[in-house]
Amino acid sequence: MAVPSLRPFLSALTLVCVATPAAAQYDPQAAFAPFEKDLPVTVYHASDGTPGPQYWQNRADYTINATLHPDATAPTLTGEELITYTNNSPGPLDSLWLQLDQNIYKDRSRAVFAGGGASRGQTDGMVLDRVEVERDGRTVAAKYLVDDTRLQIMLPESLAGDGGTIRVRIAWHFTIPGTWGGRMGWGQVKGGTMYDLAQWYPRMGVYDDVRGWDTAPFIGQEFYLEYGDFDYSVTVPASMIVAGTGELMNPGEVLTKRQQERLAKARTSDATVMIRTPAEVADPASRPQRGGDLTWHFRMANTRDVAFSASPDYAWDAARINLPGGKSSLAMSVYPPQAAGADGWARSTEYLKDTIENFSRRWYPYPWPTAVNVGGAQSGMEYPGLAFDGADTPDTMLFWLTAHELGHSWFPTIVGSDERRHAWMDEGLNTFIDVYESEDFNDGEFAPKRDGEYAPGGGNPVDEILPLLQDADAPPILARTDTIVEKYRHPLTYFKTALGLVLLREEILGPERFDPAFRRYIDAWAYKHPKPADFFRAMESGAGEDLSYFWRGWFANNWALDLGVDAIEAGPDGATTITVGSHDRLVMPATLRVAYADGSQEDIRLPADSWIRNSATAVTIPAGKTLVSATIDPDHKLPDANRANDTAAMGG
Repeated sequence: MAVPSLRPFLSALTLVCVATPAAAQYDPQAAFAPFEKDLPVTVYHASDGTPGPQYWQNRADYTINATLHPDATAPTLTGEELITYTNNSPGPLDSLWLQLDQNIYKDRSRAVFAGGGASRGQTDGMVLDRVEVERDGRTVAAKYLVDDTRLQIMLPESLAGDGGTIRVRIAWHFTIPGTWGGRMGWGQVKGGTMYDLAQWYPRMGVYDDVRGWDTAPFIGQEFYLEYGDFDYSVTVPASMIVAGTGELMNPGEVLTKRQQERLAKARTSDATVMIRTPAEVADPASRPQRGGDLTWHFRMANTRDVAFSASPDYAWDAARINLPGGKSSLAMSVYPPQAAGADGWARSTEYLKDTIENFSRRWYPYPWPTAVNVGGAQSGMEYPGLAFDGADTPDTMLFWLTAHELGHSWFPTIVGSDERRHAWMDEGLNTFIDVYESEDFNDGEFAPKRDGEYAPGGGNPVDEILPLLQDADAPPILARTDTIVEKYRHPLTYFKTALGLVLLREEILGPERFDPAFRRYIDAWAYKHPKPADFFRAMESGAGEDLSYFWRGWFANNWALDLGVDAIEAGPDGATTITVGSHDRLVMPATLRVAYADGSQEDIRLPADSWIRNSATAVTIPAGKTLVSATIDPDHKLPDANRANDTAAMGG
């Protein structure tokens, strides 16, 4: 709800700060001390949380050709790529760093040891067949070093800054991990064989103004990637359907004439159109040729990654996505026939379409030509405009999973934060916007959001978060992502971050201040690399509020809240004084509800500043009304750890 102004109440009451004995843990000086962001203001990162006047960012454009080789036990992928890398930094580069994420599956990788035990399976990782650099028309073999999941290419001569470019050619192959592959892999699902391919090509590391080359190894968390244009082709057996990130450029070569007609119809239809029905999956006539291979060609502009899924056993449907300004995109779902049905994937495209349309209206327009939901071997993993959501996912969970994984198109795909170090900036912000998608979809059919990411027990989120706030071993949200153990990963990174933003929107700023500031942050950092300090500054500057006390208590620490009505006392002049105390380290604005003997009530908003100098504040009710009781947070909107002291009665 919007935070009401105090002005209507000022004529009826007086707010007085009173000196009371210090609470056991609350310290106003600690709570309201200046919050020093982790990144100083520079010409690259401005004081208002936007990119500075000299902000720069490097770029990586890709042309990739890959071939999938199915095998009953050890399928492989081979590929070649051309990377055109542009150095927009102010200085020269002597080497390039790339990510070889398939090396996470090698024996004794850093990920194995970081996980505390043996891996569930292993491969030889990404095997490099050829690494070359091309400059000024010459192509030469490159000197390079592989270190775990990183590849360093030493350049024969420095790459100039301010727009210098170089072309890198790499050929590689790897064995595709099975279902133990985690974020990608292959396997038998509901009677079909599905290949979900991600982290499937050598990807450029990020060189930025904060760390230079950010070479954090891949040990199980997610990614930090550079933006560019992708032109990629995937060759597979002709029996297979390929669902890929971006626009399919050659439908005439890989689809039947009937499928091409259906796809064209879907582009103008708000209702879901079947491209390949479940009944047609077993029909050889549903493919344009029998035997041999077909090459599927895709393009996607201004993205940080691409992924694809392939299977001979995919049904396929699609519908138009309506975007702001009269633009449109295409929602598509692929899944095995056994996963279809009213309680399964038959509604996937409906969920996907609504998610993209809603987030586009609320926050920032979706920029890409397609959005794809894959019911394959993997579940719960996002890539730009495509998500692996698992063929076995049931209906209600499929809605929440679709909204979350495709919601990642905004965080961290449009807003390109560093997932490997700051997972809360994508998982938490994304879970936050999912809360409202659950409320909005089909008049709240799946509301409120209560899943593994947000209030998983099904209760009031501000109550469900309390065990985490009272856990002395729980890390803060701002802890480096790789250090957060599985016990705390979802409760902290997803749930606590999202609830913090709900509190910021509903209880601290109000939607009328939060929403424009949040949209401004997204717009300013679209296709760029914000850091935590940029988010904090953008919200403060955009909303016009110093939020140091909130960032410190909720994000930088795991502090708890305990507000209480400590006393109600009648004065000699007929006025009544209500003392509201803060008894733990976190402080927040709150509503005080005063009940009168005539049955009426009055809600008084107490700003966080009520406790900026002292551990208690006094609210004086003028003479003329008989006060019966007072309750802090009467609507149960705050994560108050002690409800027993929230209400006090006159004379009690």
